[in-house]
Amino acid sequence: MKLIKHSKIGLTILFLAATVLVRAQTLEQRLNALAKNYPIHIQKMETDSFFTEKYLITLTQPLDHFHNGGKTFTQRIFLSHRGFDKPVVFVTDGYWANYAARPKYVNELCPILDANQIVVEHRYFSPSAPDSLDWRYLTVRQAAADDHAIVELLKNIYHAKWVGTGISKGGQTCMYHRYFYPKDVDASVPYVAPLNFSITDRRINRFFNTVGTPECRQAIFNYQKELISHKSRYLPEFEKLAQKKGYTYRMGYEKAFELMIFEYPFAFWQWGKTPCDSIPGDTSTPQKMIAHLDKVADLSWVSDQGIQKFEPFFYEAMHEMGMYGYDITPFKQWTTFKKNPDFRFTLPKGAKVSFNPELMEKVDCFIRHKANNMMFIVGGEDPWGSTSADVTYQTNSVKFVKPGGSHRTRINNLPEAQKQEAISLLKKWMQ
Repeated sequence: MKLIKHSKIGLTILFLAATVLVRAQTLEQRLNALAKNYPIHIQKMETDSFFTEKYLITLTQPLDHFHNGGKTFTQRIFLSHRGFDKPVVFVTDGYWANYAARPKYVNELCPILDANQIVVEHRYFSPSAPDSLDWRYLTVRQAAADDHAIVELLKNIYHAKWVGTGISKGGQTCMYHRYFYPKDVDASVPYVAPLNFSITDRRINRFFNTVGTPECRQAIFNYQKELISHKSRYLPEFEKLAQKKGYTYRMGYEKAFELMIFEYPFAFWQWGKTPCDSIPGDTSTPQKMIAHLDKVADLSWVSDQGIQKFEPFFYEAMHEMGMYGYDITPFKQWTTFKKNPDFRFTLPKGAKVSFNPELMEKVDCFIRHKANNMMFIVGGEDPWGSTSADVTYQTNSVKFVKPGGSHRTRINNLPEAQKQEAISLLKKWMQ
């Protein structure tokens, strides 16, 4: 998608804009010059010592990039400046980007590469959302076109190399952007990003059979079994805590309670914050058992409030990106579910979608066989790592798996040898 079509008038405007930009000396002057020709609004922000300037750019984007004359929405972009001759770290967030407004926020790649920073908020996450959420236009391709438009806009200012990056769903967004627009960036670093092929990708279920130690897996199972096999003891405490926190559940308290029990292993391994020996047992009080469930799995996860907050994510997962489901086989005698539950209950009212794995399979093929200069950072004990992208010897792309690592795995907390190898390779790509 081009912000200005390549007509004679468009080329003239681009030439004049480029001339003005060359004459402009400061970042503010260059941004103001762009604002004369592009639908952007500029607001100066406070920044810390690593960057010299910071701006919030609000860009008017088409809701549908591929048909002219439709509705629009505004998208937030946080630009932190280090130097016009420096590379750019292009951060595609998968959700909101409120954190990027903080004066001290610096992506870890920026000090590594001595780079500028651009953080993009994902479409349909407020305030980067249309007035009415027409779910037809929340697609991987439309979001990638958002990112492409932003790259085209800001390459008027930054001409050095660009690296795309993102964490979790932001890492997925980074992969999709690279698939649709492979020339936008020179390298990509998706962190802890899954590449799923089903709304219930079974690789995650198999992962739970081998992760960690047998003793820890048994402790997790014992905890789940205690909760679900003695529901009469624990369900009232679940209801009490949920009501105290203001959570309601469209599937009812009992099914919500069971879903939280099924979610527990995923949350436990994803964040890696809970020592195995701290998992409470059957001698603990109901209050302690449910407080632990809330601490690890978060009772808001399947609540109406939690679903509404992450509604765009759930829609994308059920439509194109895939997800995981729950295997109820070990608990069949106690659960009210008749079959393995998935997350289709989270879909927005009136939204009817069916999952098609074709796009994710194309992204997978692209990464395996065509995509160079991609670096995947994965936690060895993160469930999302079980569905991370695979690399082959047909490209120079690499995957670093941190032993025992969780969803919080980053380059800076990799084992030292992996860390230095990743940094060295990234610098080589960005020369």
